[in-house]
Amino acid sequence: MYDFHVHSDFSIDCKYSMEDMVLRAIEKNMKCICFTDHIELEATERNLDIVFHAVDYFKKSKQVKYKYFRNIEILTGVEIGMQPHLNKRYDAFINENPFDYVLMSIHSVENKDIYVDNYLENKDPLDGVLKYYEEMLNSVNVFENYDILGHIDLIDRYFDDSALIPRLEEYEELIEKIFEKVIFSGKGIELNTSGIRYGLPYYHPKIELLKIYKKLGGEIITIGSDAHRPEDVGYNYKEAEKLLRELGFKYIFIYKERKKFPIHIA
Repeated sequence: MYDFHVHSDFSIDCKYSMEDMVLRAIEKNMKCICFTDHIELEATERNLDIVFHAVDYFKKSKQVKYKYFRNIEILTGVEIGMQPHLNKRYDAFINENPFDYVLMSIHSVENKDIYVDNYLENKDPLDGVLKYYEEMLNSVNVFENYDILGHIDLIDRYFDDSALIPRLEEYEELIEKIFEKVIFSGKGIELNTSGIRYGLPYYHPKIELLKIYKKLGGEIITIGSDAHRPEDVGYNYKEAEKLLRELGFKYIFIYKERKKFPIHIA
């Protein structure tokens, strides 16, 4: 089992240490986890830079990596909260640090954090979703220094009533454009299992989006729990792997030193 979306207390929204997460991963017989702590530049309407201290981050990850190397492989990545105008700042930050893996996520739209600033409040549901995917499309068009596009339909979890989530047909064209660019650029997408934990009946992305990605020729995919608590490391991993196999995916991918490696789905 390879969990490529794990947080620690280097993320502002996690209180557990790297060692806490690693120990639980070992209990669950995980083969490998990759820490992907948050970097959020110009976050929220206050334009805050929420950044961990990279020297401390790599120092701590190396400590746990070598302490537990007989039990589990530990890799060090980052999750960046992309906004299109930040492409040069993120490019510089990534190039300055020896990450194994870069996960790009969309957490803000129109300079409003989807959660903190309650982006969807008083907004027409379809308009909110269209702007979200337009932001994602703009991001993949202006930035390529990433490996995987994270939890693509994250926006769905922020509707107070799931009945308000627009039908796929209303934004499918944008999804196809995003996937086409991701595939053309040699990047991939994440199957993020946290959607179930947040009360949705599906992972991120939902099955319909996974089918579109596969139909367009997408093959590169990782599995991530988006764990912010030890008990969530590897969440629903086997079920996610089974789903990918049923959809015709032959491999999941892992990343080391920004190079991708296929792992055959058993």
